[in-house]
Amino acid sequence: MTGDLPSSIVAEISFIGRGSGAVKNLSGYKKGRHSMPDVANATTNAFLGKICATELAEEAEVLFQQVRTAMSYKRKDLSLSVTSPTAVLSARDFSVEWLYELQEQDPSHYATTLTLRGLHDVDVARQEGFDAVFAGRFSEISFALRKGARVEAVIDAIEALEGEADLSVTYPSDCAYCEIAATGVDAAVRCSGASLEMVFPRGGSPRELIEGFGALRGAFGISKALAGLIG
Repeated sequence: MTGDLPSSIVAEISFIGRGSGAVKNLSGYKKGRHSMPDVANATTNAFLGKICATELAEEAEVLFQQVRTAMSYKRKDLSLSVTSPTAVLSARDFSVEWLYELQEQDPSHYATTLTLRGLHDVDVARQEGFDAVFAGRFSEISFALRKGARVEAVIDAIEALEGEADLSVTYPSDCAYCEIAATGVDAAVRCSGASLEMVFPRGGSPRELIEGFGALRGAFGISKALAGLIG
């Protein structure tokens, strides 16, 4: 990764978008012939894979055509594989994965996860066509940290600032993770040691989420220990 994404610290970056819907509204669900799932497990998710196949295939095909046109890709630059309840679009500069799965708390509804990964050059995200295709699709950005970070060290660094910066931190007693709030950063920030996640209140394009990440880097810059976490 180049430019805004510190490759010496970040091993992988992912952009994540989430959605949901009612199982009964899927085109493959036939009332009177199918029973509504009452638990989420391998069997019921296999059933979901059958009844969501049409929606998944159509959604994936639309994105395939949008990406092909916007990025001027040739046949060898782009491919699509659909094996419901998953699909993978493999492009020259990135990949996109879809997943349909039943919600554990309410199996009468399903959740969808759209993940873009493998984006090694932020200049791709700045291209007008790319930005237009993925506008509003993602609300989370996740960084897999190359060396990891001790959650306790992150907590201590923020608490040591003692009001010198507009940063605050909350964490459970076992310090398994911490949640960071920073003035000027319009996202919830969570550090688990192996990764750093930012969850935004509304969907955006990868370019917009990267800009939000830039605001976080600025907030962290007041502390040498925190700056070392994300470059």
